[in-house]
Amino acid sequence: MNDLNSELGSIRVQATSLGDLLLIAADAQPDTMAVVLPYRRLTFAQLRDQAIQRALSLQALGVGSGDHVGLLLPTGMDFIITMFATALLGAVSVPVNARYQPPELAYIIENADLCVLLTTDKIADAVNFVERLNKALPGLATGNAQALQLEQAPLLRNIVLFGESSAPGILDQEQFTALGEDGDLDKLHLKRLQVSLGSTALILYTSGTTANPKGCMISHEAIVRNGAALAERYELTAKDSFWSPLPMFHIAAILPLAAIFAQGGTYVTTNYFQAGEALKMMEEEKVTATYPCFWTIMSDIVDHPDFETTDLSAVKMMNANFAVQPPEIGDKMKKALPNAVFVGTFGMTETAGTVSTSRLDATEKQRFTRLGTPLSGMEVKAMHPETGEEVAAGEKGEAWIRGYSTFTEYYKAPEKTAEALDNEGWFHSGDLISIDPDGQLMFHGRLRDMLKVGGENVAAVEIETYLQQHDAVKLAQVVGIPHPRLIEVPAAFIELEPGQQTSEEELIGFCKGNIAGFKIPRYVRFVEEWPISSTKIQKFRLQDQLNEELGF
Repeated sequence: MNDLNSELGSIRVQATSLGDLLLIAADAQPDTMAVVLPYRRLTFAQLRDQAIQRALSLQALGVGSGDHVGLLLPTGMDFIITMFATALLGAVSVPVNARYQPPELAYIIENADLCVLLTTDKIADAVNFVERLNKALPGLATGNAQALQLEQAPLLRNIVLFGESSAPGILDQEQFTALGEDGDLDKLHLKRLQVSLGSTALILYTSGTTANPKGCMISHEAIVRNGAALAERYELTAKDSFWSPLPMFHIAAILPLAAIFAQGGTYVTTNYFQAGEALKMMEEEKVTATYPCFWTIMSDIVDHPDFETTDLSAVKMMNANFAVQPPEIGDKMKKALPNAVFVGTFGMTETAGTVSTSRLDATEKQRFTRLGTPLSGMEVKAMHPETGEEVAAGEKGEAWIRGYSTFTEYYKAPEKTAEALDNEGWFHSGDLISIDPDGQLMFHGRLRDMLKVGGENVAAVEIETYLQQHDAVKLAQVVGIPHPRLIEVPAAFIELEPGQQTSEEELIGFCKGNIAGFKIPRYVRFVEEWPISSTKIQKFRLQDQLNEELGF
């Protein structure tokens, strides 16, 4: 209790809007690097000035308080500048997954009621955003770029294209920038000062593990306070640099940015994650805090040939989530970063990111095998999914979460909101967790990832974890497949380690005698590329693929 009281007493969260978060940092640390990318960097003063100029251009397009602005942009300076510009106006940023295909783009543009969409002509990984938008919005190429009128998106007035090219129906960067040159700065600051902390700053669409993503409405207070609380927990200062490799349309990239900006430190990121480039940046920029989080990123880093020769001695903290990683990842990281404190984290889009994370003074066992304790101001309890009663310490239950950072509602989805948020403010997350007697939280998978095999409840993550102990298996994902007698049975999708080979029969044999018979996969399929949203594998697509193959 003394430790808890000490932490509560130390929290000095400055509640402010997302736009003012930047202005405050620019006033305090004008010459500190705010954002560092491989080929571009801006100080806080430079970022502030560019965000204000972009806000004036948006204002000239008629964007005002509460309007929804889409960001179909990869990670980069344009995304960050535009997000803060939108916040300064009191408008709402709607990050759009850069991997979305035309039907998905059409859905988000219409569902989110975008009035302006900003994108880029920069093409990477064979992504041509203009081409995709033309497929998503028939009639765009013949539309009036100054005032679009599209049947598929009745509220969309303008699309802006950053870069050096132009396209029919779309404002180019030169036209857009010119709009703000004689902008009304007094009007902009009036709008900024009128922003309510409870108003929506972001609409973040969920990762898409189900067919139709939902738009989570995140307030200014939620993202800014959660960032500040995370910075407090990680003991970050203005001298720190925080590296995040995740795409900016993901909450796990926006939250670290808010955290380090709350302290006036530097955010380090990359346009597209490449392990070699990431290692080089961490070494050259002397990164002190890192946020790789996810298995796919962690494995690429430790398996890269430069990993063992890269100087990562400046890293003092890493959000590594070893509790949900294969054991060898932790062993390699601990050897390479002997001075770092490794922490685990539990969070989601609906809670503006982190709910719980390790304290830096927690034991190594706690930090390696659990996902920490709730941030101050957040409550978490594990509830029986059927009775709705709180389970005993150490037992598994659905995570119910309450606090300042929970989302306001799902946009235009009152039924889904009512299912997720109860009258007492608890968010019923659908995540399966346990809470140790000492308050340490552990994630055990999604409730929807629980298979019902002949009456037995089986967590997909348990089978996945065991399969990943096989030398040839890099990543395993398990789904349920219909069965006439047992209701459903496990099926495993496997990505192999480079240069390794195995077979369906061998992996099934690997499980026999080591996990219960009802947990053994009945089918094994091998994949080279996962159907993925921002960072999460879309299991429903794997399930549909196998159901079609088997004729279900």
